Amino acid sequence: MTERIAETQLPEDSDSERTNRKNGLLREVSDELVQNMKQGWADTERRDLEPLPQAAYTARRRAELSARFPGELLVVPAGNPKVRSNDADYPFRPSSDYVYLTGDQSQDAVLVLEPGEDGAHQAFAYLRPRSDRGSGEFWQDYHGELWDGRRNSLAENEQLLGLPCRDVRTLTGRLAEATGPVRVLRGHDPGVEAALGQRATADRDEEFRVFLSGMRLVKDEFEIGDLRFACAATARGFEDVVRILGPDQPTSERRIEGTFFLRARTEGNDVGYSSICAGGEHATTLHWVRNDGEARPGELLLLDAGVETNNLYTADVTRTVPVSGRFSPIQRKVYEAVLAAQEAGIAAVKPGAAFRDFHDAAQRTLAEYLVSWGLLGDRTADEVFALGLQRRWTLAGTGHMIGLDVHDCAKARTESYVDGTLAPGMVLTVEPGMYFQSDDLTVPEEYRGIGVRIEDDILVTADGNENLSAALPRTVEEIEAWMSRLRG
Repeated sequence: MTERIAETQLPEDSDSERTNRKNGLLREVSDELVQNMKQGWADTERRDLEPLPQAAYTARRRAELSARFPGELLVVPAGNPKVRSNDADYPFRPSSDYVYLTGDQSQDAVLVLEPGEDGAHQAFAYLRPRSDRGSGEFWQDYHGELWDGRRNSLAENEQLLGLPCRDVRTLTGRLAEATGPVRVLRGHDPGVEAALGQRATADRDEEFRVFLSGMRLVKDEFEIGDLRFACAATARGFEDVVRILGPDQPTSERRIEGTFFLRARTEGNDVGYSSICAGGEHATTLHWVRNDGEARPGELLLLDAGVETNNLYTADVTRTVPVSGRFSPIQRKVYEAVLAAQEAGIAAVKPGAAFRDFHDAAQRTLAEYLVSWGLLGDRTADEVFALGLQRRWTLAGTGHMIGLDVHDCAKARTESYVDGTLAPGMVLTVEPGMYFQSDDLTVPEEYRGIGVRIEDDILVTADGNENLSAALPRTVEEIEAWMSRLRG
C-alpha cells in the first residue's frame, strides 16, 4: 500500500488526523511544488450523463416518504468510512436506506428532504464535490482525488441522481439553522446527529427508521430485476465452486470461499454477506464463516453465499452437495427430508398467505421425518411441532426477506412483516435445514456430523411464486448429474 504524503500546509477544510502522519517520509512541501500542482490540468467535467437506471424509482420512493412525514425535515445519511486498522478503512458500503432513496453510493453523503410551506418536500443530496485543485486538497489530503480516485462533480451527480446536489461541507450549518420537527436515520453519521442536537428525538427517529424499513417490503420492477441478476450470478459462482472441488482429495474452505468471491467481484460489487463454506461437520454450525477447514471426499459441502450486484442488491442461496459427486445413503436420507420440507415451504408462499405459513409448513415436515426416524420417542409429529422439539436439529427460522440487506426490512413493523401477509413483489428465502452435531448422543452415530440446508430466493407473484434461483439443481439426481457434467 503506497504511503501517503503528510504535509505541513493543510487545506482549511482538512482534518489534520486524516492528513498528518507522524512517521511519514515527506515532511516539507515547497512553494514551487504547491504552485506547480495548481496548473496544467485538463477540464474533465462530464456534461452529457444519463440518469441512473433506478432514478425514476428513487424519485417515487422519496415521494412516498414525503407524503408520510409532511412538513418535517427528513435526514438520511449514507454513513462514514470505518477504520479497519490504523489508517486503513474497511471497504465502504453506504446505508441501505440512503441507497434505496437515491441510487448513490458515496461516502459521507446525506439525503435531506426539506419541507416547504405546503408541507411537501424538496430533496437535496449533500455530497463531496470534486477535489479543489487550488487549495491542494486533491493531492495533499490523504482522501483527495489523487489518493482515492476521481469523484463526480455536484453537477454530474445532479444528472445521475435526478435531484439537486449541494456541498456536504455546508450541511451542518444548514441543519443548525433548520426549524420545525426533524427526523434522522441514526447510527450512520455522528456529525449529522450532533448538528441536529436535541431537535431530533429517539422516539421520532425510531418511527422514521421503522417506516423506511417497511417501505422496502414490496420490491419494485427495478429491484426485482436486480435480484434476478444477483441469483443468476450466484448460480454461476456455485458452478465455479463445483468445478474446483476435488473428488479424490480435500479442497480447502478458503479456496472455495475465494472462488465464489472472484465471481462476486467479477459480476457484482461484492459478496452480500460472509460466505459459509462448510465442509463435513462444519455444516452443522449455521454461521460457519471461519472457512479454515477442508471439504473432503465422502463428506458434504454446505455452501451459503450470494452475489451482491453493483446496485447493492444481494442473493442468498444455499446448496449442500457431496464433495465426491455422489450422496451416501444416510446423506441422501437427510437431504431428501430437507428437500421435502423446502418444497412444502415454497408451496406455502403465495399472496394473501400469512408470512409464517411457509416456516410452519417446512418445520412440520421436518418434525414428521424426525418422528418417522424414531428420534423423538413415542411423540407424534403434532406434539413435536407444537412443542418445537424439532428445533434441536433444525434450530433456525425458515427464511427472511432479502433485498438491499441480506436480512432485509429488519426494522419494519412486526405486524407488517412476520405477523403480516405476503403480497406480490415481496422476495424472501425459504431455507430449512437439519443439523446433527458431531457430539449429539441422542441420535444414531451415522447421523452425527451431517448438516444440510437448501435455500432459494422466492418472489411472491400475483398468482403464486417464482423461484429466482431455480437455475441451481435441488434434487439428489439433478445435483449428481450437474456435478458430473461440470467436472467433465
